Amino acid sequence: MSDRAEHLLQLTRARRVTFSTGGQASGPGGGLAASVDRLGMPAMAADLAEGEELRLEDEGVSLVLRREGPAHGRIRVSWEGGPSYEEQLVLPPLAAAPLPAPAPQPSPSSSQPVPASALASLDSPLWAHADGLYGDGPGPGPLRAFIPPTPTSSLGSASFLQAHGVRATYVAGAMAGGISSEELVIAMSKAGMLACFGAGGLSLERVEQAVERCRTALGSAPYSFNLLHNPVEPQVEERTVDLYLKGGVRTISASAYMRLTPAVVRFRLAGIGLEGGQIRTPHRVMAKVSRPEVAEQFFRPAPEAILRELVASGAISEAQAKLAAQVPVAEDVTVEGDSGGHTDHRPLVALLPVIRRQRDRIATEQDYASRGIHLRVGAGGGLGDPSSVHAAYALGADYVMTGSINQSCVEAGTSDVVRQMLAQAGIADCTTGPAPDMFELGAHVQVLGRGSMWAQRAQRLYEIYRSAEGLDTIPAAERERIESQIMRRPLAEVWAETAAFWAERDPRELERAQKDEKHRMALTFRWYLGMSSRWARNGDAERKRDYQIWCGPAMGLFNDWVRGTWLEPLPARGVVEVAHALLHGAAVLRRVDALRGAGMAVPPELDTPAPWRGAAR
Repeated sequence: MSDRAEHLLQLTRARRVTFSTGGQASGPGGGLAASVDRLGMPAMAADLAEGEELRLEDEGVSLVLRREGPAHGRIRVSWEGGPSYEEQLVLPPLAAAPLPAPAPQPSPSSSQPVPASALASLDSPLWAHADGLYGDGPGPGPLRAFIPPTPTSSLGSASFLQAHGVRATYVAGAMAGGISSEELVIAMSKAGMLACFGAGGLSLERVEQAVERCRTALGSAPYSFNLLHNPVEPQVEERTVDLYLKGGVRTISASAYMRLTPAVVRFRLAGIGLEGGQIRTPHRVMAKVSRPEVAEQFFRPAPEAILRELVASGAISEAQAKLAAQVPVAEDVTVEGDSGGHTDHRPLVALLPVIRRQRDRIATEQDYASRGIHLRVGAGGGLGDPSSVHAAYALGADYVMTGSINQSCVEAGTSDVVRQMLAQAGIADCTTGPAPDMFELGAHVQVLGRGSMWAQRAQRLYEIYRSAEGLDTIPAAERERIESQIMRRPLAEVWAETAAFWAERDPRELERAQKDEKHRMALTFRWYLGMSSRWARNGDAERKRDYQIWCGPAMGLFNDWVRGTWLEPLPARGVVEVAHALLHGAAVLRRVDALRGAGMAVPPELDTPAPWRGAAR
């Protein structure tokens, strides 16, 4: 018997522990399953040498863990007289994560029953017996379940925590127009979580200010900036990437993409090279998708055609292009369900499993594990209470992303009027209207319908755009309604202001509008769609009925959850407090599942946990 094997035996409470390089220990067993849940399989293999195997045996099941490289390995699980399976694992570097000391096992005679509310104390282990829960060791009679400590850092993927240098697998996603503000990004980063600045729709000068402020406040701490696909103005993407690379941004959230563009690939590959024999990619892309065909483009290496274009332009070298063929465009792909803003209204429970299986197929095909690359799939859209967050993790999400609910937080870059409107929203108070950035394409965004006429008015403008050939062909009565009820000014004035904007932003658009009456009408109508979100952010009282407020059903879910609690008042809704409350509730529900799995009754108040005040600390 070796000290190493004996230590692992005490830690796992397995029946037998065997190292292929020598060392074996045996004991009574009965605790391996609970120990796997508590520690995770990668932690058990942390100190394995390359090529070394560890066998754990207990009650008809055996686990064989093998380290095959510096940061990856393989596990084989076999049941006596039953099935077996094998899969790859991401492992911590050798000796980087030593095994913890075995948990003390007090004698049953010292144990006392505790109330079910003890499940909310995430750092405390619990022992479930027929007569209740015990908190200081096993109670009398047969043990039904061991409920290990469940810190919020145990939710999701440890690989995500390591890759991004954060303490929670929770991301505050980008809300365009700076609604996901510098204040929001900085607050989340200082709390050890990732957030993304909402750069979409802002001028490059405004985005540059945000980059400088976040860099000054956070240094090397984790933060992210949004890169919104702009099929109408591809040069905006290119210039935004230039700005990010110059400003030291290391992570971007790529959203609204239907196909890869040279801009997003150029960001990903900037600085790619070899370090210690491993491919080093200093820039990360988090892609937000709602279709498997889009997810596949991000999971795979960049297309050869784009690589050739980047080499020809001098953005990357031939040597870098060869390395690029071995890495995915994005290691993190967020599956977006029914969300605010751009959305396909996909059901998360159907979409997430499909893209997770797609991820696994591509990772195996590309042999990413041999190069220490781990693809992660996140979940976003519709997450507004602990039950929905817990469900996302239970579906296999490596991380979760929130959006709509963050708009009502004090750090959001919007007006108090909008925050109040959002705080009154119910789950059915959302609607859709034409997307400002993809008006001519007929794309839609999901917005708050309660308290605003924007969706109906914007849709009317789109219908007129479809039927008329230009501003001068709009029937007189219809034109009068547009000018008096929607624009509140003559269309000639709107066009003059629009023309001045495009003359500065992109004169090519103005030249096209002068030749194409229908395009001139589209740009004029887009003035209303663009200004409506600005009126909302600025809290323009005279234009409240025209507010465009991007919002999904998660907002109504969140309001329902916090009603009557300390998180209901708007001043209490800090983005960090909201994140901690959701994660704490999701961790409680994971412990509740273990209790229910043991056949024990669960108090209703724990089945739908209210926001825990301690989560705010």
